[in-house]
Formats: sequence, C-alpha cells, structure tokens
Amino acid sequence: MQRRQLIKGLLAVTPAVLLKNYAGALPFADVSNLKIEPAADGPFKPEWQSLKQYKTPQWFADAKFGIWAHWGAQCQPEHGDWYARGMYEEGSDHYKYHVEKYGHPSKFGFKDVINEWKAENWNPDALVELYKNAGAQYFVAMANHHDNFDNFNSSYQPWNSVNLGPKKDLIEGWAKAAKAHGLRFGVSVHAAHAWSWYETARRSDKNGPLAGVPYDGIVTKENGGGKWWQGYDPQSLYAQNHALSENSGDNGMIHRQWNWGNGVTPPSKEYCEKFYNRTVELINKYQPDLVYFDDTALPLWPVSDAGLRIAAHMYNESIKRNGKLEAVINGKILDEEQRKCMVWDIERGASNSIEPFVWQTDTCIGSWHYDRRIYNSKGYKTAREVIGILVDVVSKNGNLLLNVPVRADGSIDELEMAVVKETGNWMKINSEAIYATRPWKIFGEGPAIATAAPLSAQGFNEGKNKPLGAEDFRFTSKGGAVYATFFGWPGSGKVVIKSMAAEKVSAVNLLGHNGTLQWNQTTDGLAVTLPEKPPCDNAYVLKIVG
Repeated sequence: MQRRQLIKGLLAVTPAVLLKNYAGALPFADVSNLKIEPAADGPFKPEWQSLKQYKTPQWFADAKFGIWAHWGAQCQPEHGDWYARGMYEEGSDHYKYHVEKYGHPSKFGFKDVINEWKAENWNPDALVELYKNAGAQYFVAMANHHDNFDNFNSSYQPWNSVNLGPKKDLIEGWAKAAKAHGLRFGVSVHAAHAWSWYETARRSDKNGPLAGVPYDGIVTKENGGGKWWQGYDPQSLYAQNHALSENSGDNGMIHRQWNWGNGVTPPSKEYCEKFYNRTVELINKYQPDLVYFDDTALPLWPVSDAGLRIAAHMYNESIKRNGKLEAVINGKILDEEQRKCMVWDIERGASNSIEPFVWQTDTCIGSWHYDRRIYNSKGYKTAREVIGILVDVVSKNGNLLLNVPVRADGSIDELEMAVVKETGNWMKINSEAIYATRPWKIFGEGPAIATAAPLSAQGFNEGKNKPLGAEDFRFTSKGGAVYATFFGWPGSGKVVIKSMAAEKVSAVNLLGHNGTLQWNQTTDGLAVTLPEKPPCDNAYVLKIVG
C-alpha cells in the first residue's frame, strides 16, 4: 500500500516541479553535448496527453497467447532471478552460491559471469517453432535486464552479446526465427534500473577474511590491464559513478524506490540519454511489434522524459513502416489515464474483472531466469495451471505472455518441453475458444471467484485463489457463440451453467467431440450431459450457439 500511494503521488507531480527538485540531474536539462538518436515524426508527441490517441492493434487483441524467452547472462549460473544483484548481498542465497561456484565477488564479479556465458546450444529456429506449435501467436525475447547487458549489437552499450559472452546477436537470431514462423516479435527492456539496482556491487563483506574488501562494482577501465576485459569499462555495465541512494544498504529498498522516488539518487542525463539511444536503436534495427518495459508506467518516468520519447518514437515509427499503428508497449502499475496510452501489464497475476482495454498477464512456469533447483524439484507450473491462467485472462479481455526459462546453453529442459507440448495439444483442440475472442457479458462463474485475491503493486495475486475446478466456468465469445470452459471432468457426467438459465440457446457442442450432446435449460441454468470420455486433458470447452 505504501508503494502504491507513493507512486500515485509521484505521477501527479508535474515536470516543472520535478525540474525544480532535481535541477541539473535530469535529461530534461541541456543535452546538446550528447548524441541523440533521432525520433520518428508523426502524430504522437512525447506527452501523456498525446499518447492517449493510442488504439490497441487488432493483431494483439486477437493473439491472446505469447511466449517469452527471459534469457540473458543471469541464466549462466542457473540459479534464478536477480542473480547479478543478489550475488553482492553478503550471506544471501545467491552470494553463497556465487562464492562456492566462482569465487568472492571482489575477485569474480558479474562482469566475469558474462564472460562465462557462451549460449553454445542455442537454436532459436527450433525453439520458436516449438512455441508456434504450442499455440503462441507472438514471441518476446529479452533485449536486456537490470544487469545492463544488451543481448544485441548495440552501438551505445559495449557490454553486449556480440562483443562479449556468446558473441552472437541474440535479438537478431530471435527476430529472424519469429519472422520465419509467422509470429509477431517483441522485446523486453529492463535496463533502466541498473543505476540503483547494481548499488549492491559497491559493497564489501562485513564479516570473514575479506571483510572491507570492495566488490568489483567500483572497478574502472583503468583496472583492466592484462585482464580478459581489457579495453572495456566496467562502469558502462555497473553504472555506479554516482552517490548511493538513501538506505542503499537495505536490500528491500530497491522495491520502494522502483518509481524513482523515496530517496533514490536521481539518474544523470548521460545515463538517461544512453538508455534512450540504446532503446531507440533496438527498435530501429530489429523492428519489434511489441516492447515490454519492466517499469512503473514508462522507463525513468517521472524523473526523465526518455520513456515518453521512446513511446512516441515507437508509435510513429510503426505508422511509418506499416501504414498504420501496429505497435504495442507494455508497462506496469498504470493509472486509468495511462492505460489509454499503452497496454497494461500485470506481473504474475490477473485482474478480477473484465477490463475495458486489452491488457496482459506475464508469468513464468518457473523462475524468471533459469533455476536448476526448480528443475531438480520438479517445481514447474503444470500445463493444467498454464491453461487455467490463459483461459481466465482471456475471459477478462487479456493476453497471456508466458516465460519458458532458457538454460545457460540456450536450450530448454525436457520438463519444460513437456509443459509446452501439452499446452499445445490442448490448444490444437480448443484454440477456437481463445483466438480472436472477446469477453462475454460476465467473465465467469463458480466457487473460485469468491476467493479471488486483489492485485498487489504490479500484480502478484497469482495462485492465491482457490484452484479452478469442474464447477468453475470462464466465458469468451466470438461470431454469435459463447465458449464456456470448465476445469474438471465431473463424476456425475453433467455440468450446469447457471449464467445460461435465461439465455437463448439453439445448439451446444463440446470442442474435440464429434457426437451430439443432450442439454436442457431450467431455472437452475443450462444443464449439459457430457460424453463418457473427455476429448482432451486439463480443461474442456462447450460451444454454445444462440
């Protein structure tokens, strides 16, 4: 609640007030000495009011299901998310693992983890083909994370996957594969937060034989003589040439400062413009249909207009390239007005109502970055869980973007493969109830609705409600039909849809079943007698015409 109130207050602050509070630190100030990527001309201006012209493109509203490769250098240790920050938190799980596997972070930092990453078994064409067969209509690849390493041939960030690590243009490979298989292509951009996120890299141990010895977040280009990274400036990666934020020693403070308030040290104009340049070049080089920002509203807002300029550029560039607006930008914790400007993304959670604008859930079958421990414990989401999330989200006017974690070598493991293929088997029978559908008058019925948990910050209400079962229905509609999906095969052989008691019904079919069904309407609802055997696993769809 504290974070949401703070965000609301910051979003109400005008740029003029921000300029007064952050004089000399913002890219709103003079940037004449910096090279700036030119912005595309068009109807969109870098202002919230102008961005309200936005209309969600039909391809995205119809697609419903995308798959994401949240894959980068932090997958090299195969130890889960936020590794490049946690390895510098003394005593943490990541820190202990790092010291055991690589050595002390004063001697072997995250820059050195990058050098270990080779992506030697990466086959983007095979993976994207797998995801298309699973029913995905768009594919998203991670362009960079909070670790500030670009997975593409960046002119502005020398710490990139062409120069270092895999020495491959990963975004180019993903983009070509998506195009070859007819999928819309997206990129996720997370690097705006490296400024404060990496502050842990400047610490030192408080205990033990190396107490007081600084971690490698303070090293500079001058320290690289004779090292593998000679000629590269670690500060281009760590971005730590600034005063520490307030309470920087508190590991949880980063979450309270995510919106560039609450004592965070304001990012310099050079940092903001470098982020702008990197992102605009990414858009121009690889022409993504979608850009996902892991930010409150837009990157660096409200202390910089860089995110607004990027958004206006992407929309105008899309119009120039396609003849109409085909671009999607995802952002988090949007207020009602900002949801008119871009597509609201909810992380690991879902709205509890039908939303007036198309939105998106992003979630993962495991950890965001690959975690070998989840594989070992068989802790992935099941296909049944994935399908339940998909149907629930679509019933409320949303899309599902599902991350399938990629191993360090560029492959996915056999357990993940099984989840993807099983999801695809369901989609082959039931995708009619998903693609190009729109919400019905209500999104669903059943006991699980009463246990729905509210959103927390950017989402995080996933899995907090009662699991969907045989009495739970989710509804979608298309072409004069309503699709009623239920999530368990009843032992009685019958289902009753209470919401259909007074609807005009002329036919009822079960997707994947060729025979006719017996059905009747009473004051209790639409009662349907099911066949002896289900046509598929995990969830079942009745097509109701009338």
